[in-house]
Amino acid sequence: MKRKFAWVLAIGITGVLAVCAGGAAIAAWAWNRAQVETIGQVDFTTRMAIPPLAPSHVDSRGRRVFDLRAQAGRHDFGAGRPASTWGFNGDYLGPTLRAKRGEQVLVNVRNDLDAPTTVHWHGMHLPAAMDGGPHQPIRPGTTWSPTWTIDQAAATLWYHPHLHQSTEEHVYRGLAGMFILDDEPSAALDLPDEYGVDDVPVIVQDKKFRGDGELDSSGSTGGMGVLGDTIAVNGTVGAYHEVATQRLRMRLLNASSGRVFNFGFSDDRDFALIGTDGGLLPQPYQTSRIQLAPGERAEIVVTMRPAERVVLRSYPPDLGTNFLNERFAGGDDAFDVLQLRAADSLVPRAPVPGKLADVPRMDESSAVHVREFTLSGHEINGHKMDMGRVDQVVAKDTAEVWEVHNNDGQPHSFHVHDVQFQVLGGDGPLAGWKDTVYVPANSTRRLIMRFTDYADPDTPYMFHCHMLYHEDRGMMGQFVVVEPGQQPGRPEHHHG
Repeated sequence: MKRKFAWVLAIGITGVLAVCAGGAAIAAWAWNRAQVETIGQVDFTTRMAIPPLAPSHVDSRGRRVFDLRAQAGRHDFGAGRPASTWGFNGDYLGPTLRAKRGEQVLVNVRNDLDAPTTVHWHGMHLPAAMDGGPHQPIRPGTTWSPTWTIDQAAATLWYHPHLHQSTEEHVYRGLAGMFILDDEPSAALDLPDEYGVDDVPVIVQDKKFRGDGELDSSGSTGGMGVLGDTIAVNGTVGAYHEVATQRLRMRLLNASSGRVFNFGFSDDRDFALIGTDGGLLPQPYQTSRIQLAPGERAEIVVTMRPAERVVLRSYPPDLGTNFLNERFAGGDDAFDVLQLRAADSLVPRAPVPGKLADVPRMDESSAVHVREFTLSGHEINGHKMDMGRVDQVVAKDTAEVWEVHNNDGQPHSFHVHDVQFQVLGGDGPLAGWKDTVYVPANSTRRLIMRFTDYADPDTPYMFHCHMLYHEDRGMMGQFVVVEPGQQPGRPEHHHG
């Protein structure tokens, strides 16, 4: 009997050891597979596409009118086998819209897809009914025509779908584009400003592909949604840009689902950071790195020398979390993004001005309310997104402080619709106006903002994590802006 027991025990121990060994092997495989590095491995063989400026006209009412059409298409990412994609006015991405402060714009958005979508004007100050969030769905075969007056400083904004529970899919498939705002003070500065020549959009996205060349939208091990191993710039893989001027202004946009980029150049040169989400900084900030979470933008000016080649890279980002989350959320990843090729002779450009814009700091004492937002799991303040629930009520023409806490160890970012905010205590890249900010694990960002011009008790704006996988799974809430003393209503639509 003892001999039989010993035999059974030995078999059991052997099985456990085998399982442990197998588990260790799987864990080692997953750990090694989680890191992606393409430094020195990219052949820059394709000229970077420049999204065209969207044509527009001024109608009889003085409105600048743009037309966008969401459509299905096929786009070649360089594998020789075009992938199924979506785009605005084309197969992938969309044209760059451009308007001036003071102009009233009208955008006719037609949906020729076989599914509903929306178009959100990310970073724009506008009425809630024109915001393009989940309460403004565009059904297949219909047109949505929002109109509003541009009343904010010159900035690099963007547009993308915001359909509840489907934002990641729609953006990943290609529905996104830039919206550049101009104003008189920025036009008076001696900055590179010739679109597509010395002032270029740089829309950076990570992609991964199936064996048949189609986009792979499967999520990552780390719960961040899609984390791809291939970089597309304006839809171009292995992109280079020919530089004809001594200084190049690059409008960087992280349009990825969940990847954080840490941009710098292959020779570690300094560049001038001149603007962030909401416009120009007070003065240029000299740096060799700028980290952008999904949804964030940065305008940089890099100085080039004749005939040189230099690569824009993404170095491993500082996610501020534990080593496991760092690994599986892309914190150890590095990419060659875009090669700049300078001409043998470069057109001179003036140095970047020492003063860029007036950005008066908001006084915390002016805030009439302090709100707290805790990001945890896929919830904010313990709640998942509910289209019929108003989470916060804000009085028009008041300032507030929003304290955003990340207490779950995962990377999160925070985006507020309609307003540009300031990060209290922020300097350098956080010294200007922002609408999206990275919130490291176990940390708090204190934001101050003012709600002006528009009140609508029935139509909400959104606040949410801009890691799109997190947003789609519930990490989003709603707020309405009301006249002082007015009670909130109930959202009219419950799509999604």
